[in-house]
Amino acid sequence: MRVLTDIHCHGGGGHYFGTTVEGSLAAAAAHRAAGTGEMVASLVSMPMTALRDALAVLRDAMSVDPSILGAHLEGPFLAPARKGAHDPHALLEPTPEAVSQILAAGDGAIRQITIAPELPGALDAIERFVDAGVVVAVGHSEADAGLAHAAFDRGATLVTHAFNAMRGIAAREIGPAGAALADERVFLEVIADGIHVDPRLIESLFRAAPGRIVLVTDAMSAAAAPDGAYTLGPFDVDVHDGRALIAGTDTLAGSTLTLAAAIDTCVAAGVPEEQAAAAASTVARDALAVA
Repeated sequence: MRVLTDIHCHGGGGHYFGTTVEGSLAAAAAHRAAGTGEMVASLVSMPMTALRDALAVLRDAMSVDPSILGAHLEGPFLAPARKGAHDPHALLEPTPEAVSQILAAGDGAIRQITIAPELPGALDAIERFVDAGVVVAVGHSEADAGLAHAAFDRGATLVTHAFNAMRGIAAREIGPAGAALADERVFLEVIADGIHVDPRLIESLFRAAPGRIVLVTDAMSAAAAPDGAYTLGPFDVDVHDGRALIAGTDTLAGSTLTLAAAIDTCVAAGVPEEQAAAAASTVARDALAVA
């Protein structure tokens, strides 16, 4: 029996992971009620002190709820130019000291981290995280294909929400997503809500990289919850018709997606149901190296 596994999920049911133990458990329960069996709890960029506290909360929640597989740090090692809905004041360069602090704060709970490989020290940081058993994803990055390949050679095996917050594919510059499509070692996350990536492109991705597309939600707290006013880190977020935007802007603030709905989007776009379901279960677990 396949277990739907979301490796990039910030929250749901009106709650975020890492705020309180009760809120983290409620977020996990909201996604389980929508069909997701297991998930990695994603944290946005935040100051180091706040990150330590959030990881401590997640460890406590994991001890109660085994459906929470660990933490995904979407930051703080992101490119300011591709920060998306992340607080620019919380972004850091991946110095050896910062990497050591984060690994110590995680105390074994960190399953995945997103890194922009063009940052000073990033390639060495990628290798350190991989050696510590953390899956490294390239994302929120200005990297070109050559630098993305260098990150893959140092051990990165995933691309965070492909085509979002990164260079796209052009005739003579294929960017991180194009580099990943050409590299059999690398999986690509896709947010299949019909908003983040055109459904016609989603169908093409499944054909271009069979067995390497991972459906994720990148869900914020409004997933499995009504439209309305929310927050994401320091930002106010407006959710209308399921579309989450930083208030007063056209910047997407994650999604309100569930994995079951992501599968439906893929099938409607022409992806065989078997492949879409695998991308949200067995392929996701392969990307996370879950037995």
